[in-house]
Amino acid sequence: MTYKINLTPRAEREAMIAKRRESSDEFGETIYDFRSDKFTPKVISLPIDVPVYRMENCRTFSAQQTEIAREGLAKDFFEKGQELTTAQQAQHEILARLAKQGTDSVTPIISVLEKDGQRETILITSTGVVVNGNRRLAAMRELMTRKDGSVDDRFTNIKCAVLPPDVTRDEIDDIEADLQARPQTKLDYDWIGDARLIRRQVGKNRSTKEVADRLRRSKTDIENVLQALDEADLYLSEWVKKPGEYDLLQDGQQIFGDLPKAIAKKDANLQNASRAIAWSLYENRDRISGRVYRFNAAFGKLAPQVLEIMEDQLELPADDDEVQIDDDDFAIDIDNDGDSKDYTPIIEVLRDEDTRDEAITTLIEACETAIELDKGQKNEEAALKALAQVNSKITGIDISSAGTPTLPAILKQIGSIRKGLDKIEAAIQARQDGVAADDDGEE
Repeated sequence: MTYKINLTPRAEREAMIAKRRESSDEFGETIYDFRSDKFTPKVISLPIDVPVYRMENCRTFSAQQTEIAREGLAKDFFEKGQELTTAQQAQHEILARLAKQGTDSVTPIISVLEKDGQRETILITSTGVVVNGNRRLAAMRELMTRKDGSVDDRFTNIKCAVLPPDVTRDEIDDIEADLQARPQTKLDYDWIGDARLIRRQVGKNRSTKEVADRLRRSKTDIENVLQALDEADLYLSEWVKKPGEYDLLQDGQQIFGDLPKAIAKKDANLQNASRAIAWSLYENRDRISGRVYRFNAAFGKLAPQVLEIMEDQLELPADDDEVQIDDDDFAIDIDNDGDSKDYTPIIEVLRDEDTRDEAITTLIEACETAIELDKGQKNEEAALKALAQVNSKITGIDISSAGTPTLPAILKQIGSIRKGLDKIEAAIQARQDGVAADDDGEE
């Protein structure tokens, strides 16, 4: 049974905590780098229903934004819900889910607490807001009532370390950042939560170097994480039109982390087209053999080649052709560079529901081709090997089993292949003619 939040009024919580803190002679773990010194909080016991979840917890940011988007909640539902039962209940359910998550090397926190009970204090403010230990609190609340309805007395009251009454919001952020910097807790954050924590630290007018020092990471790492988050936000808002649904990015740390470096030195048009390649590959990663990572060059240095192959295969209008674009619907044109090649037709076929499926198939094939050609540039037999592979595939095609609806598309592919072969044959003839002319000249 899911735990039901029973919110204690703030004034009542504050008075209870102050009274128990005053009479306590037990101290918790020392907090370092607090107000340029160190601070050792007093520890008190509280009924488990008294503390309240902290809504600004970066660990739950992604899940909160997804909940807001999917349930149509107000954008500030969690931000302004610190003292509201509905928001606290929603936050509890998010935290309870996180408490049940584990990996091959990390045991779910709810399993640890079920076996051992509470071993670490929960860090709270003087008003009972949990600064560190939100997942543990949610787990213990879930464990308090057993499946048979009986109560586990280990969780009716919990141990809490209490911060000073005058602790500020910025100081709480810094404590969270310091706790995240500990190696043993870093795995607890997903990459979006980690990035949000860094963005919030930078937002306090701190340099990336200062944030890096606080989090015990390199300046380059901090800058890369911020750029990856910017790319992730752009993808959600402009490509999939689902801003805030960070759950869609749980598998995207690698590609969104690599994208800023891959497009850094390109003009605006090529950057937009490279993003469209990367985003399309990420969305269709289930259609790719192996890891998407192996296609990094396709939206990096090989993006022009991939786009040229796609343009040819899809028979799209050339750059100087007039293209009708609905500007209101094409929002990733961040800084269109009128002097460079315009890839808008390719981006549009990757976005359009009616053309997307064929375009994705063409994109994946174009990526494979561009990468193979790049690998074979220094191999004199690469062209022959590639043509032999194509010949083998064409020879093996059994057209009798093809569905009737696919025949027009097959004819289109045949035309495209024939066009490509004509180009290759012309290039070979030109080279042979050149060699013959050179030979004549020598005579």
